[in-house]
Amino acid sequence: YMERLAHIERKTKETDIVMKLFLDSSQPSSIDSGIGFFNHMLTLFTAHGRMSLQLQAKGDLDVDDHHTIEDTGICLGKAFQKALGDKIGIARFGQATVPMDEACSSVIIDISGRGYFVYRGKKLQGLIQSYSEELTLEFFKAFARNANITLHIQQLYGDNRHHIHESIFKAAGVALYRAYTVGDSTGIPSTKGVL
Repeated sequence: YMERLAHIERKTKETDIVMKLFLDSSQPSSIDSGIGFFNHMLTLFTAHGRMSLQLQAKGDLDVDDHHTIEDTGICLGKAFQKALGDKIGIARFGQATVPMDEACSSVIIDISGRGYFVYRGKKLQGLIQSYSEELTLEFFKAFARNANITLHIQQLYGDNRHHIHESIFKAAGVALYRAYTVGDSTGIPSTKGVL
């Protein structure tokens, strides 16, 4: 059984990111992005995705959280794609609908080899503490493109902004786990023979 893991480093004038990602892992993550709410969301995403993430991100937070969050999405996408390896035997498709109190979100994933992101639902604009809500979409867009997965998020309903984001990140984690998990199949789940 091959351990699926990846180590990614990315340094730009705006951010400096070091991460290790372990798939199929129940080890707790250690996440420091400098952004409290984002740390909380990534912790939920990785825990429900049965991934262990070691993340150290330093960014120009005096400017905006945008660069740090988008670049974390880029790195996590690249790490996920790398950790997946040859994709032999993976389920490929995964979906989950997850409630968080009054809020509920649905996420559908295809590990397709094509990076594509769709969001439908309540407009995410406004602030949770100092966290800009639209950054959740920037994160998932960057993640989907760099992981080469098709990711559809539907935010079904909800009132509490924190709960809305929490239901999105949890559903994304569960759907991702269901898609990357290895079943009984020994082949590539595609009629093309390649993903």
